[in-house]
Amino acid sequence: MTGEKKKKKRLNRSVLLAKKIIIKDGGSPQGMGDPSVYHAVVVIFLEFFAWGLLTTPMLTVLHQTFPQHTFLMNGLIHGVKGILSFLSAPLIGALSDVWGRKSFLLLTVFFTCAPIPLMKISPWWYFAVISMSGVFAVTFSVIFAYVADITAEHERSTAYGLVSATFAASLVTSPAIGAYLSETYGDTLVVILATAIALLDIIFILVVVPESLPEKMRPASWGAPISWEQADPFASLRKVGQDSTVLLICITVFLSYLPEAGQYSSFFLYLRQVQRFSSETVAAFIAVVGILSIVAQTMVLGILMRSIGNKNTILLGLGFQILQLAWYGFGSQPWMMWAAGAVAAMSSITFPAVSAIVSRNADPDQQGVVQGVITGIRGLCNGLGPAFYGFIFYLFHVELTDLDSSIIPGPPFLFGACSVLLSLLVALFIPEHSGPGVRPGGYKKHNNGAQSHSHSPPSSGAEGKELLLDGSCGAIWEANTVEHEESL
Repeated sequence: MTGEKKKKKRLNRSVLLAKKIIIKDGGSPQGMGDPSVYHAVVVIFLEFFAWGLLTTPMLTVLHQTFPQHTFLMNGLIHGVKGILSFLSAPLIGALSDVWGRKSFLLLTVFFTCAPIPLMKISPWWYFAVISMSGVFAVTFSVIFAYVADITAEHERSTAYGLVSATFAASLVTSPAIGAYLSETYGDTLVVILATAIALLDIIFILVVVPESLPEKMRPASWGAPISWEQADPFASLRKVGQDSTVLLICITVFLSYLPEAGQYSSFFLYLRQVQRFSSETVAAFIAVVGILSIVAQTMVLGILMRSIGNKNTILLGLGFQILQLAWYGFGSQPWMMWAAGAVAAMSSITFPAVSAIVSRNADPDQQGVVQGVITGIRGLCNGLGPAFYGFIFYLFHVELTDLDSSIIPGPPFLFGACSVLLSLLVALFIPEHSGPGVRPGGYKKHNNGAQSHSHSPPSSGAEGKELLLDGSCGAIWEANTVEHEESL
Protein backbone atom coordinates (compact mmCIF):
# COMPACT_ATOMS: atom_id res chain seq x y z
CA MET A 1 0.00 0.00 0.00
CA THR A 2 2.84 2.39 0.81
CA GLY A 3 4.15 1.96 -2.72
CA GLU A 4 0.75 2.84 -4.16
CA LYS A 5 0.54 5.94 -1.93
CA LYS A 6 3.95 7.10 -3.11
CA LYS A 7 2.90 6.63 -6.74
CA LYS A 8 -0.28 8.66 -6.12
CA LYS A 9 1.74 11.44 -4.46
CA ARG A 10 4.17 11.55 -7.37
CA LEU A 11 1.25 11.62 -9.81
CA ASN A 12 -0.43 14.47 -7.91
CA ARG A 13 2.83 16.45 -7.86
CA SER A 14 3.21 15.91 -11.61
CA VAL A 15 -0.34 17.08 -12.27
CA LEU A 16 0.11 20.16 -10.08
CA LEU A 17 3.40 20.96 -11.83
CA ALA A 18 1.69 20.64 -15.20
CA LYS A 19 -1.02 22.98 -14.00
CA LYS A 20 1.52 25.59 -12.94
CA ILE A 21 3.37 25.35 -16.22
CA ILE A 22 0.30 25.42 -18.44
CA ILE A 23 -1.89 27.92 -16.62
CA LYS A 24 -0.44 30.73 -14.60
CA ASP A 25 -2.01 33.53 -12.56
CA GLY A 26 -4.98 31.50 -11.44
CA GLY A 27 -5.88 30.31 -14.90
CA SER A 28 -6.41 33.76 -16.42
CA PRO A 29 -6.27 33.76 -20.22
CA GLN A 30 -2.92 34.74 -21.67
CA GLY A 31 -2.55 36.32 -25.07
CA MET A 32 -3.95 39.40 -26.73
CA GLY A 33 -7.59 40.23 -26.24
CA ASP A 34 -10.43 37.80 -25.77
CA PRO A 35 -10.37 34.41 -27.53
CA SER A 36 -12.07 34.55 -30.92
CA VAL A 37 -12.63 32.50 -34.05
CA TYR A 38 -10.09 34.71 -35.82
CA HIS A 39 -7.31 33.36 -33.59
CA ALA A 40 -8.22 29.85 -34.77
CA VAL A 41 -8.40 30.98 -38.39
CA VAL A 42 -4.88 32.45 -38.34
CA VAL A 43 -3.40 29.32 -36.73
CA ILE A 44 -4.99 27.02 -39.32
CA PHE A 45 -4.07 29.23 -42.27
CA LEU A 46 -0.38 29.52 -41.33
CA GLU A 47 0.08 25.80 -40.61
CA PHE A 48 -1.49 24.53 -43.81
CA PHE A 49 -0.06 27.31 -45.95
CA ALA A 50 3.43 26.29 -44.79
CA TRP A 51 2.83 22.66 -45.73
CA GLY A 52 1.14 23.57 -49.00
CA LEU A 53 4.26 25.43 -50.11
CA LEU A 54 6.20 22.17 -49.87
CA THR A 55 4.11 20.20 -52.38
CA THR A 56 6.70 20.39 -55.17
CA PRO A 57 9.87 19.93 -53.04
CA MET A 58 8.21 17.07 -51.18
CA LEU A 59 7.51 15.09 -54.35
CA THR A 60 11.11 15.53 -55.46
CA VAL A 61 12.65 14.55 -52.10
CA LEU A 62 10.42 11.49 -51.76
CA HIS A 63 11.45 10.20 -55.18
CA GLN A 64 15.14 10.88 -54.52
CA THR A 65 15.09 9.24 -51.08
CA PHE A 66 13.17 6.11 -52.13
CA PRO A 67 13.85 5.68 -55.86
CA GLN A 68 13.06 1.95 -55.96
CA HIS A 69 9.88 1.65 -53.90
CA THR A 70 8.53 5.18 -53.79
CA PHE A 71 4.83 4.36 -53.68
CA LEU A 72 5.30 1.63 -51.07
CA MET A 73 7.30 3.89 -48.75
CA ASN A 74 4.86 6.74 -49.28
CA GLY A 75 2.03 4.43 -48.24
CA LEU A 76 3.87 3.15 -45.18
CA ILE A 77 4.82 6.66 -44.01
CA HIS A 78 1.26 7.88 -44.45
CA GLY A 79 -0.13 4.71 -42.89
CA VAL A 80 1.97 4.95 -39.72
CA LYS A 81 1.15 8.63 -39.38
CA GLY A 82 -2.58 8.09 -39.90
CA ILE A 83 -2.84 5.23 -37.41
CA LEU A 84 -0.90 7.18 -34.75
CA SER A 85 -3.18 10.16 -35.31
CA PHE A 86 -6.26 7.93 -34.96
CA LEU A 87 -4.94 6.49 -31.69
CA SER A 88 -3.89 9.81 -30.13
CA ALA A 89 -6.69 12.19 -31.15
CA PRO A 90 -9.24 11.20 -28.46
CA LEU A 91 -6.61 11.29 -25.69
CA ILE A 92 -5.31 14.71 -26.68
CA GLY A 93 -8.90 15.96 -26.86
CA ALA A 94 -9.62 14.63 -23.38
CA LEU A 95 -6.41 16.12 -21.96
CA SER A 96 -7.18 19.50 -23.53
CA ASP A 97 -10.47 19.47 -21.59
CA VAL A 98 -8.40 19.30 -18.41
CA TRP A 99 -5.36 21.44 -19.17
CA GLY A 100 -6.78 23.91 -21.68
CA ARG A 101 -6.64 24.33 -25.44
CA LYS A 102 -3.72 26.72 -25.87
CA SER A 103 -1.06 24.34 -24.56
CA PHE A 104 -2.19 21.50 -26.78
CA LEU A 105 -2.61 23.82 -29.75
CA LEU A 106 1.03 24.81 -29.30
CA LEU A 107 2.05 21.17 -28.90
CA THR A 108 0.23 19.94 -32.02
CA VAL A 109 1.41 22.77 -34.28
CA PHE A 110 5.02 22.50 -33.05
CA PHE A 111 5.33 18.75 -33.62
CA THR A 112 3.33 18.83 -36.85
CA CYS A 113 5.66 21.47 -38.32
CA ALA A 114 8.88 20.09 -36.80
CA PRO A 115 9.76 17.97 -39.88
CA ILE A 116 9.77 20.96 -42.28
CA PRO A 117 13.42 22.10 -41.88
CA LEU A 118 14.60 18.48 -41.91
CA MET A 119 13.62 18.19 -45.58
CA LYS A 120 16.92 19.78 -46.59
CA ILE A 121 18.98 18.79 -43.54
CA SER A 122 18.29 15.03 -43.60
CA PRO A 123 15.55 13.52 -45.80
CA TRP A 124 15.63 10.22 -43.91
CA TRP A 125 15.01 11.98 -40.59
CA TYR A 126 12.42 14.14 -42.33
CA PHE A 127 10.27 11.14 -43.28
CA ALA A 128 10.87 9.41 -39.94
CA VAL A 129 9.73 12.48 -38.00
CA ILE A 130 6.71 12.87 -40.29
CA SER A 131 5.62 9.33 -39.41
CA MET A 132 6.04 9.90 -35.68
CA SER A 133 4.40 13.34 -35.82
CA GLY A 134 1.11 11.55 -36.40
CA VAL A 135 0.84 11.34 -32.60
CA PHE A 136 0.31 15.12 -32.57
CA ALA A 137 -1.26 15.61 -36.02
CA VAL A 138 -4.61 16.57 -34.51
CA THR A 139 -4.62 20.34 -34.87
CA PHE A 140 -8.16 20.34 -36.22
CA SER A 141 -9.50 18.51 -33.18
CA VAL A 142 -8.07 21.13 -30.83
CA ILE A 143 -9.05 24.04 -33.10
CA PHE A 144 -12.67 22.90 -33.29
CA ALA A 145 -12.75 22.46 -29.51
CA TYR A 146 -11.30 25.99 -29.20
CA VAL A 147 -14.04 27.38 -31.44
CA ALA A 148 -16.74 25.43 -29.57
CA ASP A 149 -15.53 26.95 -26.27
CA ILE A 150 -16.12 30.52 -27.45
CA THR A 151 -19.22 30.30 -29.64
CA ALA A 152 -22.89 29.75 -28.91
CA GLU A 153 -24.39 26.59 -30.33
CA HIS A 154 -26.36 28.41 -33.04
CA GLU A 155 -23.16 30.20 -34.19
CA ARG A 156 -20.92 27.16 -34.47
CA SER A 157 -21.76 26.03 -37.98
CA THR A 158 -20.85 29.51 -39.24
CA ALA A 159 -17.63 29.50 -37.20
CA TYR A 160 -16.66 26.02 -38.39
CA GLY A 161 -17.44 27.12 -41.93
CA LEU A 162 -15.05 30.06 -41.57
CA VAL A 163 -12.28 27.79 -40.30
CA SER A 164 -12.92 25.28 -43.09
CA ALA A 165 -12.99 27.97 -45.77
CA THR A 166 -9.68 29.37 -44.51
CA PHE A 167 -8.20 25.88 -44.55
CA ALA A 168 -9.38 25.38 -48.13
CA ALA A 169 -8.07 28.78 -49.21
CA SER A 170 -4.60 28.07 -47.80
CA LEU A 171 -4.34 24.78 -49.70
CA VAL A 172 -5.74 26.15 -52.94
CA THR A 173 -3.19 28.98 -53.09
CA SER A 174 -0.01 27.68 -51.45
CA PRO A 175 0.93 24.79 -53.82
CA ALA A 176 0.89 27.16 -56.81
CA ILE A 177 3.00 29.72 -54.94
CA GLY A 178 5.41 27.01 -53.81
CA ALA A 179 5.72 25.62 -57.35
CA TYR A 180 6.50 29.09 -58.75
CA LEU A 181 9.12 29.84 -56.08
CA SER A 182 10.68 26.40 -56.51
CA GLU A 183 10.95 26.84 -60.27
CA THR A 184 12.34 30.38 -59.98
CA TYR A 185 14.54 30.27 -56.87
CA GLY A 186 14.96 26.58 -56.01
CA ASP A 187 13.59 24.23 -53.37
CA THR A 188 15.85 25.52 -50.59
CA LEU A 189 14.15 28.91 -50.52
CA VAL A 190 10.73 27.26 -50.37
CA VAL A 191 11.77 25.13 -47.38
CA ILE A 192 13.21 28.19 -45.60
CA LEU A 193 10.02 30.16 -46.25
CA ALA A 194 7.81 27.30 -45.02
CA THR A 195 9.97 26.99 -41.88
CA ALA A 196 9.65 30.73 -41.23
CA ILE A 197 5.86 30.59 -41.60
CA ALA A 198 5.69 27.61 -39.22
CA LEU A 199 7.78 29.53 -36.66
CA LEU A 200 5.49 32.53 -37.08
CA ASP A 201 2.53 30.27 -36.34
CA ILE A 202 4.18 28.97 -33.15
CA ILE A 203 5.05 32.50 -32.01
CA PHE A 204 1.50 33.63 -32.76
CA ILE A 205 0.11 30.88 -30.50
CA LEU A 206 2.60 31.68 -27.73
CA VAL A 207 2.15 35.44 -27.75
CA VAL A 208 -1.24 36.27 -29.24
CA VAL A 209 -3.65 33.34 -28.81
CA PRO A 210 -5.54 33.47 -25.47
CA GLU A 211 -6.83 30.40 -23.64
CA SER A 212 -10.42 29.61 -24.60
CA LEU A 213 -11.41 27.18 -21.85
CA PRO A 214 -12.24 28.98 -18.58
CA GLU A 215 -10.88 27.52 -15.35
CA LYS A 216 -14.40 26.98 -14.04
CA MET A 217 -15.21 24.75 -17.03
CA ARG A 218 -12.46 22.30 -16.11
CA PRO A 219 -12.62 19.53 -13.49
CA ALA A 220 -12.89 20.91 -9.96
CA SER A 221 -9.88 18.88 -8.85
CA TRP A 222 -6.72 18.54 -10.91
CA GLY A 223 -6.53 14.98 -9.71
CA ALA A 224 -9.88 14.21 -11.37
CA PRO A 225 -9.53 11.20 -13.64
CA ILE A 226 -9.88 11.48 -17.39
CA SER A 227 -12.76 9.55 -18.92
CA TRP A 228 -10.73 6.77 -20.52
CA GLU A 229 -13.74 5.59 -22.50
CA GLN A 230 -13.75 9.04 -24.04
CA ALA A 231 -10.01 8.79 -24.75
CA ASP A 232 -10.27 5.27 -26.21
CA PRO A 233 -10.11 5.50 -30.04
CA PHE A 234 -11.83 2.10 -30.36
CA ALA A 235 -14.71 2.96 -28.02
CA SER A 236 -16.91 4.28 -30.81
CA LEU A 237 -15.98 1.42 -33.15
CA ARG A 238 -17.17 -1.16 -30.61
CA LYS A 239 -20.66 0.33 -30.76
CA VAL A 240 -21.05 -0.15 -34.51
CA GLY A 241 -22.92 -3.46 -34.38
CA GLN A 242 -25.54 -2.26 -31.89
CA ASP A 243 -27.82 -0.78 -34.55
CA SER A 244 -28.43 -2.11 -38.05
CA THR A 245 -28.65 1.33 -39.67
CA VAL A 246 -25.41 2.51 -38.06
CA LEU A 247 -23.76 -0.75 -39.12
CA LEU A 248 -24.80 -0.29 -42.77
CA ILE A 249 -23.64 3.34 -42.77
CA CYS A 250 -20.30 2.40 -41.20
CA ILE A 251 -19.67 -0.36 -43.75
CA THR A 252 -20.53 2.09 -46.52
CA VAL A 253 -18.15 4.70 -45.11
CA PHE A 254 -15.33 2.19 -44.58
CA LEU A 255 -15.50 0.69 -48.07
CA SER A 256 -15.72 4.10 -49.75
CA TYR A 257 -13.27 6.07 -47.60
CA LEU A 258 -10.52 3.42 -47.52
CA PRO A 259 -9.65 3.98 -51.22
CA GLU A 260 -10.33 7.70 -50.85
CA ALA A 261 -7.73 8.04 -48.09
CA GLY A 262 -5.24 6.02 -50.12
CA GLN A 263 -5.91 8.15 -53.18
CA TYR A 264 -5.21 11.36 -51.27
CA SER A 265 -1.88 10.00 -50.03
CA SER A 266 -0.42 9.06 -53.42
CA PHE A 267 -2.40 10.93 -56.01
CA PHE A 268 -0.15 13.93 -56.62
CA LEU A 269 2.93 11.72 -56.74
CA TYR A 270 1.05 9.60 -59.30
CA LEU A 271 0.23 12.66 -61.42
CA ARG A 272 3.75 14.04 -61.20
CA GLN A 273 5.83 10.93 -61.76
CA VAL A 274 3.60 8.51 -63.69
CA GLN A 275 1.37 10.84 -65.68
CA ARG A 276 4.27 13.33 -66.07
CA PHE A 277 2.44 16.43 -64.84
CA SER A 278 4.77 19.37 -64.25
CA SER A 279 4.94 21.05 -60.83
CA GLU A 280 2.91 23.98 -62.15
CA THR A 281 0.27 21.66 -63.62
CA VAL A 282 -0.06 19.75 -60.33
CA ALA A 283 -0.55 23.05 -58.50
CA ALA A 284 -3.16 24.17 -61.03
CA PHE A 285 -4.90 20.79 -60.75
CA ILE A 286 -5.11 21.16 -56.96
CA ALA A 287 -6.61 24.63 -57.28
CA VAL A 288 -9.16 23.75 -59.97
CA VAL A 289 -10.39 20.51 -58.40
CA GLY A 290 -10.46 22.17 -54.98
CA ILE A 291 -12.64 25.02 -56.24
CA LEU A 292 -14.94 22.58 -58.06
CA SER A 293 -15.26 20.57 -54.85
CA ILE A 294 -16.29 23.66 -52.92
CA VAL A 295 -18.93 24.44 -55.57
CA ALA A 296 -20.16 20.83 -55.47
CA GLN A 297 -20.56 20.87 -51.70
CA THR A 298 -22.08 24.32 -51.39
CA MET A 299 -24.40 24.57 -54.40
CA VAL A 300 -24.87 21.17 -56.04
CA LEU A 301 -25.22 19.27 -52.76
CA GLY A 302 -28.13 21.38 -51.53
CA ILE A 303 -29.99 21.06 -54.84
CA LEU A 304 -29.53 17.27 -54.94
CA MET A 305 -30.60 16.71 -51.34
CA ARG A 306 -33.76 18.76 -51.85
CA SER A 307 -34.62 17.10 -55.15
CA ILE A 308 -33.64 13.43 -54.77
CA GLY A 309 -33.11 13.02 -51.01
CA ASN A 310 -30.20 12.01 -48.78
CA LYS A 311 -29.96 8.34 -49.70
CA ASN A 312 -30.03 8.92 -53.46
CA THR A 313 -27.44 11.68 -53.06
CA ILE A 314 -25.16 9.17 -51.32
CA LEU A 315 -25.69 6.65 -54.12
CA LEU A 316 -24.99 9.32 -56.75
CA GLY A 317 -21.82 10.42 -54.96
CA LEU A 318 -20.60 6.82 -54.76
CA GLY A 319 -21.34 6.41 -58.47
CA PHE A 320 -19.19 9.46 -59.23
CA GLN A 321 -16.43 8.02 -57.04
CA ILE A 322 -16.46 4.69 -58.91
CA LEU A 323 -16.28 6.55 -62.23
CA GLN A 324 -13.37 8.79 -61.24
CA LEU A 325 -11.36 5.91 -59.73
CA ALA A 326 -11.86 3.78 -62.84
CA TRP A 327 -10.92 6.74 -65.04
CA TYR A 328 -7.72 7.35 -63.07
CA GLY A 329 -6.93 3.64 -63.21
CA PHE A 330 -7.29 3.25 -66.99
CA GLY A 331 -6.53 6.82 -68.06
CA SER A 332 -3.31 7.52 -69.92
CA GLN A 333 -3.76 11.06 -71.27
CA PRO A 334 -3.57 14.35 -69.33
CA TRP A 335 -7.08 15.40 -70.41
CA MET A 336 -8.42 12.21 -68.85
CA MET A 337 -6.87 13.17 -65.52
CA TRP A 338 -8.51 16.60 -65.68
CA ALA A 339 -11.88 15.11 -66.60
CA ALA A 340 -11.60 12.56 -63.81
CA GLY A 341 -10.69 15.40 -61.44
CA ALA A 342 -13.98 17.14 -62.24
CA VAL A 343 -15.85 13.89 -61.53
CA ALA A 344 -13.86 13.49 -58.30
CA ALA A 345 -15.04 16.94 -57.23
CA MET A 346 -18.63 15.77 -57.69
CA SER A 347 -17.95 12.63 -55.65
CA SER A 348 -17.15 14.84 -52.66
CA ILE A 349 -20.89 15.19 -52.00
CA THR A 350 -21.02 11.69 -50.49
CA PHE A 351 -19.89 12.23 -46.93
CA PRO A 352 -21.95 15.37 -46.21
CA ALA A 353 -24.98 13.38 -47.37
CA VAL A 354 -23.95 10.52 -45.06
CA SER A 355 -23.69 12.99 -42.16
CA ALA A 356 -27.12 14.34 -43.02
CA ILE A 357 -28.80 10.93 -43.04
CA VAL A 358 -27.12 10.08 -39.72
CA SER A 359 -28.27 13.41 -38.29
CA ARG A 360 -31.83 12.79 -39.48
CA ASN A 361 -32.00 9.28 -38.00
CA ALA A 362 -30.25 9.97 -34.69
CA ASP A 363 -31.91 11.38 -31.59
CA PRO A 364 -30.84 14.92 -30.68
CA ASP A 365 -28.88 13.74 -27.65
CA GLN A 366 -27.08 11.06 -29.71
CA GLN A 367 -25.84 13.23 -32.58
CA GLY A 368 -22.27 13.58 -31.35
CA VAL A 369 -21.95 9.92 -30.41
CA VAL A 370 -23.24 8.56 -33.72
CA GLN A 371 -21.22 11.08 -35.75
CA GLY A 372 -18.24 10.07 -33.63
CA VAL A 373 -18.67 6.46 -34.75
CA ILE A 374 -18.51 7.55 -38.40
CA THR A 375 -15.53 9.81 -37.72
CA GLY A 376 -13.74 6.94 -35.97
CA ILE A 377 -14.18 4.75 -39.06
CA ARG A 378 -12.74 7.51 -41.25
CA GLY A 379 -9.83 8.02 -38.87
CA LEU A 380 -8.96 4.34 -39.09
CA CYS A 381 -9.11 4.54 -42.90
CA ASN A 382 -6.64 7.44 -42.84
CA GLY A 383 -4.07 4.95 -41.59
CA LEU A 384 -5.07 1.86 -43.55
CA GLY A 385 -5.84 3.51 -46.91
CA PRO A 386 -2.35 4.84 -47.71
CA ALA A 387 -0.73 1.54 -46.74
CA PHE A 388 -3.29 -0.30 -48.90
CA TYR A 389 -2.46 1.83 -51.94
CA GLY A 390 1.28 1.65 -51.41
CA PHE A 391 1.19 -2.14 -51.10
CA ILE A 392 -0.85 -2.56 -54.30
CA PHE A 393 1.51 -0.27 -56.24
CA TYR A 394 4.36 -2.45 -54.97
CA LEU A 395 2.50 -5.70 -55.69
CA PHE A 396 1.92 -4.69 -59.32
CA HIS A 397 5.51 -3.44 -59.76
CA VAL A 398 4.49 0.15 -60.45
CA GLU A 399 7.68 2.11 -59.79
CA LEU A 400 8.82 5.57 -60.75
CA THR A 401 10.89 4.32 -63.63
CA ASP A 402 10.07 3.92 -67.30
CA LEU A 403 6.99 1.72 -67.25
CA ASP A 404 6.49 -1.20 -69.59
CA SER A 405 3.65 -0.38 -71.96
CA SER A 406 1.84 -3.56 -70.96
CA ILE A 407 1.61 -2.47 -67.30
CA ILE A 408 -1.53 -0.63 -66.24
CA PRO A 409 -0.13 2.11 -63.95
CA GLY A 410 -3.24 2.57 -61.82
CA PRO A 411 -4.16 -0.78 -60.17
CA PRO A 412 -4.89 0.74 -56.73
CA PHE A 413 -7.50 3.00 -58.31
CA LEU A 414 -9.16 -0.02 -59.91
CA PHE A 415 -9.16 -1.92 -56.61
CA GLY A 416 -10.57 1.23 -55.04
CA ALA A 417 -13.36 1.32 -57.63
CA CYS A 418 -14.29 -2.27 -56.73
CA SER A 419 -14.33 -1.36 -53.03
CA VAL A 420 -16.63 1.61 -53.67
CA LEU A 421 -18.89 -0.61 -55.81
CA LEU A 422 -19.34 -2.88 -52.78
CA SER A 423 -19.99 0.25 -50.71
CA LEU A 424 -22.73 1.30 -53.13
CA LEU A 425 -24.38 -2.14 -52.90
CA VAL A 426 -24.40 -1.88 -49.10
CA ALA A 427 -25.76 1.68 -49.25
CA LEU A 428 -28.79 0.43 -51.19
CA PHE A 429 -30.01 -1.15 -47.95
CA ILE A 430 -29.66 2.01 -45.83
CA PRO A 431 -33.17 3.23 -44.93
CA GLU A 432 -33.98 6.86 -45.68
CA HIS A 433 -35.52 6.96 -42.20
CA SER A 434 -35.07 4.38 -39.46
CA GLY A 435 -38.03 5.04 -37.22
CA PRO A 436 -37.82 7.25 -34.14
CA GLY A 437 -34.05 7.42 -34.12
CA VAL A 438 -30.81 5.56 -34.15
CA ARG A 439 -30.59 4.36 -30.59
CA PRO A 440 -27.88 1.79 -30.06
CA GLY A 441 -28.24 0.22 -26.65
CA GLY A 442 -24.71 1.01 -25.58
CA TYR A 443 -24.86 4.66 -26.54
CA LYS A 444 -25.01 7.04 -23.66
CA LYS A 445 -24.18 10.61 -23.11
CA HIS A 446 -21.00 11.40 -21.26
CA ASN A 447 -21.70 13.99 -18.64
CA ASN A 448 -18.42 14.38 -16.90
CA GLY A 449 -18.22 18.05 -16.16
CA ALA A 450 -15.67 19.82 -18.22
CA GLN A 451 -14.64 16.57 -19.76
CA SER A 452 -17.87 16.26 -21.69
CA HIS A 453 -17.49 16.74 -25.41
CA SER A 454 -21.10 17.66 -25.91
CA HIS A 455 -20.04 21.02 -27.29
CA SER A 456 -17.11 19.74 -29.26
CA PRO A 457 -17.36 18.40 -32.80
CA PRO A 458 -16.08 15.03 -33.85
CA SER A 459 -12.42 15.02 -34.73
CA SER A 460 -11.93 15.67 -38.42
CA GLY A 461 -10.49 13.16 -40.84
CA ALA A 462 -8.62 16.15 -42.23
CA GLU A 463 -5.97 15.60 -39.60
CA GLY A 464 -4.66 12.70 -41.60
CA LYS A 465 -3.95 14.99 -44.52
CA GLU A 466 -1.68 17.54 -42.97
CA LEU A 467 1.65 16.32 -44.28
CA LEU A 468 3.73 14.33 -46.76
CA LEU A 469 2.38 14.58 -50.29
CA ASP A 470 -0.07 17.31 -49.37
CA GLY A 471 -3.40 15.64 -49.98
CA SER A 472 -4.60 19.11 -50.82
CA CYS A 473 -7.66 18.28 -52.85
CA GLY A 474 -8.58 15.68 -50.28
CA ALA A 475 -7.98 18.17 -47.51
CA ILE A 476 -10.15 20.75 -49.25
CA TRP A 477 -12.91 18.18 -49.66
CA GLU A 478 -12.43 17.19 -46.01
CA ALA A 479 -12.70 20.81 -44.87
CA ASN A 480 -16.02 21.23 -46.59
CA THR A 481 -17.15 17.85 -45.29
CA VAL A 482 -16.52 19.08 -41.75
CA GLU A 483 -18.50 22.23 -42.46
CA HIS A 484 -21.51 20.30 -43.71
CA GLU A 485 -21.21 17.71 -40.96
CA GLU A 486 -21.59 20.42 -38.34
CA SER A 487 -24.33 22.39 -40.08
CA LEU A 488 -26.64 19.58 -41.22
